[in-house]
Amino acid sequence: MVKSQASTVAQYLAELPDEQRAEIEIVRDVVLANLPGGYVEEMAWGMITYAVPLEVSGPTYNKQPLLYAALAAQKRYYAVYLTTVMDKFEESFRARWAETGKKLDMGKACVRFKRTSDLALDVIADEIARLSVPEFLDWHAENRAKGAARAR
Repeated sequence: MVKSQASTVAQYLAELPDEQRAEIEIVRDVVLANLPGGYVEEMAWGMITYAVPLEVSGPTYNKQPLLYAALAAQKRYYAVYLTTVMDKFEESFRARWAETGKKLDMGKACVRFKRTSDLALDVIADEIARLSVPEFLDWHAENRAKGAARAR
């Protein structure tokens, strides 16, 4: 699957082949067990997303809830998207991952994997638990301000 048209998480999971569903559900369980209160699980951009509702964040630049994390089954791999590892938390994330001895396949904020056994699930759990909604909103505002300052 590349991009799902599912409108609910249940629909998304149901359309996955059994093996893919099992892999995604393992990571989803870790996310849900460590996700601070106030984030909502929903479908957006063809993925399972964990976001701050607009009622809490207020208007956003793209009129979408603020994405905190996401989970997707791609054609040849799976991906966990962690927005907080794009900035000051990246170095500590990479260091904690390296301590596990597992290979990290990471883009800007995307950790790619073929099997959940490839993941350092405890490091993923820690990153998911990192910021409460108010802390994430502050982090997001700080990063938007930095981006705007760089654009000048």
